[in-house]
Amino acid sequence: MRIAVLSDTHLRMGKSLPGFVWEQLTQIDMILHAGDLTHIGLLEELSCLAPVRAVRGNCDNWNVSLPERDIIECEALRIGLIHGDSGKGRSTPDRAYTAFKDTQVDLIVFGHSHTPFMEWRDGIFMFNPGSPTDKRRELHYSFGLLDIQQGKLKAKHVYF
Repeated sequence: MRIAVLSDTHLRMGKSLPGFVWEQLTQIDMILHAGDLTHIGLLEELSCLAPVRAVRGNCDNWNVSLPERDIIECEALRIGLIHGDSGKGRSTPDRAYTAFKDTQVDLIVFGHSHTPFMEWRDGIFMFNPGSPTDKRRELHYSFGLLDIQQGKLKAKHVYF
């Protein structure tokens, strides 16, 4: 299973993802979006390519019912999906980790900071794809790709 991971796209009405990102989404089985879509049009566009699971970010104020967190089962892995802007913890990874502390997950996907991040924490893989449209202090735009085969995870950031 190949999963594209997006977050913090902050797209306004009439705007879309860069062409490079669309080109990379052609062989995808699922898309995860960790919040701050800012308009429903992106969800509609992405769902034309693959099933999409998304959570609400702190900038998602439209009248669409997105959960604040979600758990997705992919093959033998359980993925926790959250934006990471609220809860206990000093940093975004800390808040994302704490949100699933009492839940059995193998991987936590989060956003909010616009900073690509991956690390193992107490047996849980933590992954932030960065942002494909709003790099802030980062040198490059980014998103993530997850490959899950036979219960094994490979993760990478795609920078452009």
